[in-house]
Amino acid sequence: MAGRLGAMETTEKREMRRRITQERRSLPESETQRAGTALRDALASTPPFDTGGTVAVYYSVGTEPDTHKLITALWRRGTYVLLPVFLPDRNLDWASYEGPDSLTRTANDLLEPTGQRHGPEAVRRASAIVCPALAIDRKGYRLGRGAGCYDRALSLAGPNTSIVAVIYDTELVDAVPTEPHDQPVHGVVTPTGGLSWF
Repeated sequence: MAGRLGAMETTEKREMRRRITQERRSLPESETQRAGTALRDALASTPPFDTGGTVAVYYSVGTEPDTHKLITALWRRGTYVLLPVFLPDRNLDWASYEGPDSLTRTANDLLEPTGQRHGPEAVRRASAIVCPALAIDRKGYRLGRGAGCYDRALSLAGPNTSIVAVIYDTELVDAVPTEPHDQPVHGVVTPTGGLSWF
C-alpha cells in the first residue's frame, strides 16, 4: 500500500511540499519554540485535551512546530500520552511516553519512545490525536511528508477522536491537493490563530 500511495502522488503536491519544507529550513529556532508555547497554551487547557484520558502526539524534530512543551504539560498532568514509532513498512506503532529519558534517537533522526508498544490500532482509544502537517486547507485536508503513515494512522482513529494538526500561520491555505487516501483533520493550531475547528 505504501508503494501505491507514493506512485499516486501529484506533481502539485510534491512542489508544494518542497516549497514549504524549504521555507521551514529558514526559520530560526526561536520561531519553533514560540510556536511550541502557543501550541501548548492553545491545547493543554482545551477539551478534549484537558480531561485526562489518552492523547496521541508526535514528537517534533527540526523546524517542525515544537510539541515538546505540550507533551510535557499533558504527561505531568497525568494524561496517558502515546508517541509514534515509525515502522519499516511505513505504518505507525504507538508507545507510551514515560518522560524525556524514555526516548531514543533512531536512524531516521527521530526521537521515539522505548517502552512497550501497543500496536497501530492504539490510536482508536485516544480522545485526541495531534498530527504533523506541512499545510492544512480550509476543509481540513493536510499535506504531509509523503510517506502516507499518518493517513493510515488517522484512518484507524475512533469515531469520537478529535484530530488536530499543527502548522505555522502561513501554512493554513485555501486548498491542498488531495488524493483518495487523504484523511482530513478536525482542527488546526497555528501560533497566532490558536485552535480552530473545521
